[in-house]
Parts: sequence; C-alpha cells; structure tokens
Amino acid sequence: MPYITVDNEKERGAFVSIPENEWLGKAINGEEEAFTHLVEAYQTPVYNLCYRMLGEPNSAEDAAQETFWRAYRNIKRYDTDRSFITWLLSIAAHYCIDQQRKKRLPLFEMDEFPDFDVADIETPNPEKEFNQDEENSALHRLINQLNPQDRAAVILKYWYDCSEEEISQMLSLTVSAVKSRLHRSRRQLAELVTSMQPQTASKRRRHESPAL
Repeated sequence: MPYITVDNEKERGAFVSIPENEWLGKAINGEEEAFTHLVEAYQTPVYNLCYRMLGEPNSAEDAAQETFWRAYRNIKRYDTDRSFITWLLSIAAHYCIDQQRKKRLPLFEMDEFPDFDVADIETPNPEKEFNQDEENSALHRLINQLNPQDRAAVILKYWYDCSEEEISQMLSLTVSAVKSRLHRSRRQLAELVTSMQPQTASKRRRHESPAL
C-alpha cells in the first residue's frame, strides 16, 4: 500500500476528517472495505511513527503494514471509548520497540527535531548560521541514542502532541514513568547543547578569523 510522509506538523491533527465512527462500526462488523477506508485515512501518521522509530523506509513500511494487519485481526477487541488513532499508534510503537530490541538498528537522520522545552538552557547565539547544521545533527544523534521506549515517548510527545496520560496507556507505563523518561531525555538534550557551546564557539572563531 502506498504511504505519503508528512513532516513538521503535529501529526495527530493532520489526518483527513472522516466519519470515523461509521467506518469503525462497519469494520468491527467485518466489512473489509470499511477497514480499507481507515487505512487510507491513517496510513500517514502510522508510517511516520514507524519511520522515526526505525529510521529506514523499507522497515518503516513493513512495520506500518504489520500495524494495520494486527489492527485488522484485533478490531473486534478495540475499545470504542478509546481514540482509534491512539490505538493504532500504540500498536505501531510496541511493534517498533520489539524490532529495535531484537537487533541493533543503524543510526539515522530525522527530518525535523521536536521542540523540546529547554528555554531555561543558555543556548548558542542565534547569529550562528555556520553552526546550525552541526547542532541539528547533534540533536538528531541524541534521539538515535535513546533506548526504544524513551524514543517512542519523545516522538509521541513532541511530534504527535500526546499527553503523558495517553503515552502511559500506549506504552504500558505509569504516568510517572513517562514523565521521568521525558525529563531524562530533555536533560540529556540540555547537557548535549551545553557541551556543544565551547566547540561551536571555537569553530566560529576559526571560521571568522581572517586568513594569514
């Protein structure tokens, strides 16, 4: 099935509006065409989550396909009081976490970095166009180094705008555990940004110094 990626958006609010309850009801009753409509509506956010978790298009497509297959097989067990997209993302996140734990996946570059709350950290001067690419690359490496559950929590929080309560349900964690993981990830980011300041300052001086 074709997938189209969407970047730089709060993706949970980026889907096409559909009569979800109508399609869900029909899908739960076994109508394959109704489930196909759900796949078409939600394939983008599911694929993007898988891609950000796994970092490789083919693996992400396989994971998205597996997510919808598992959802199709278990549709009768779906709790209609729960958001359908939250249920789908939960299936996708657990599958990707399992895949990451089975083998060491290569590092990858993300298209965009989430807007972490590090306003109280003194970051390099905004005039730093020369260093921006280096800083973005370092931030990407930080996400790549997170363990699978931490990575899932960060992606769900900062790309999909999920609450701590929703993430706790999706990842089968307590709310306090989710908050702890997000706090730890923000702290790692702050430490990385801080550690980069002397290096970027030094490179800026070398870059701005006139040739002798």
